[in-house]
Amino acid sequence: MKLKLRMYLLLLAIGVATFGVNAQEESTSFSLEKAQQFAMENSYVLHNTSQDIIIAQKKVWETISTGLPQVSGSANYNMFLKLPVSLLPGEFFGEPAGTYIPVKFGQDYNSNFGLNVSQVIFDGSYIVGVGSSQLYLNLSKQAHEKVEIDIRDAVTQAYYMVLISERYKIVMEENLVNTQKMYNETKIYYDNGFREEQDVSQVKIILKNAENEVLKANREISVAKVVLKYAMGYDLETEINLTSDLENFLLPLVARENSFNFESNNHIDYRLAHSNFQVSEKLLKLEKVTYMPRLSGFYNFSKTAYSNEANLIKNEWFPSSLVGFQLTMKLFNSGQKRSKVQQAKIELDKAKTQRKLAEITLQKDYLTASAEMESAIERYENDRENRELAKGILDKTKIKFKNGISGSSELSQIETQYINSFQALVASTMQLLQSDLKLKKAAGSL
Repeated sequence: MKLKLRMYLLLLAIGVATFGVNAQEESTSFSLEKAQQFAMENSYVLHNTSQDIIIAQKKVWETISTGLPQVSGSANYNMFLKLPVSLLPGEFFGEPAGTYIPVKFGQDYNSNFGLNVSQVIFDGSYIVGVGSSQLYLNLSKQAHEKVEIDIRDAVTQAYYMVLISERYKIVMEENLVNTQKMYNETKIYYDNGFREEQDVSQVKIILKNAENEVLKANREISVAKVVLKYAMGYDLETEINLTSDLENFLLPLVARENSFNFESNNHIDYRLAHSNFQVSEKLLKLEKVTYMPRLSGFYNFSKTAYSNEANLIKNEWFPSSLVGFQLTMKLFNSGQKRSKVQQAKIELDKAKTQRKLAEITLQKDYLTASAEMESAIERYENDRENRELAKGILDKTKIKFKNGISGSSELSQIETQYINSFQALVASTMQLLQSDLKLKKAAGSL
């Protein structure tokens, strides 16, 4: 059996990088459910998407707070190096008409401090913005959910690969024991003159092939476990044991006991497409409300002091205060706002089409996955029957060989046929389990 190396690509593609943990403090035995849960608790990607949710929650409050009272303070201290000069008409001071007298107003030092309070009374952009921030939070949660699904899928596939590799090893070890026994018997017959040297050599070739299959199975188990541990976020240097039985996954599939109620509206991909549609709706509203005025109120209080000396603390401070309202509205911008509204309408239409496409695609994926599942079950059942037939033929051929009825060449061919049939069963087993995962994912049940 050849290990599906594309498992590496699958894991890398979905970014299932995970936190390292102290394996000495964790259990080394995992059922599939426990392995999935372990991955949920140790994924780097899930950690980041969880942080994205927190950021989105903070973003909601950031948006809300822009419409709440805003308070700011200010203070300054000024020293004139040269006071500004103003020109006054000379006739006011008895000078000829047309002449001007330079006069300096003010003092060398001045300072002031103040407090400003503002409050938005009406702003359509603010109202739409608050609703949009809630959508942003919802999108972050949905993105987190989708990553969880991808990680469960990757962990499950890796778990299946370990179980199948271990099953393959068991069968190959049994085959090796039987082949070793047959080789020993054949050599004894040869030593006593009842077999030809060619028979011994041929059986030895079969024995070496059986040894190679066991070695290959061991390597594949090691690699499959590394992939599983990587997917789980488990320490790569620590041993891991799987407690789930492969038959517990296969029997319900073969018996066609699994059933799914497909509802595209509940699928994560559709919900993401719908959220994107809602975002486009909000953006259109945002462009439309820019036609509306913005009304805000404000209050300002300040104190100012003047002096020809640098120390202003001892001087008299003159207070002033102001309260008012401000109404702003764009009256003409050469069609810029109209163009933005039209663009937003087009984006909304695209989002609506994308949502419909997502719905149709999900239906197609579900129907395709269902058909592939049926094909996988049929192939598995055929390969399982072929493997049993090949094993029966091999057992009879070994008996014939021991009794001198069958030759070593025929035995070698039958042995190869048996190995090939079991490898085909392994491949169809993996395909069946992957088809089940694909169907669950298409149905939104993973």
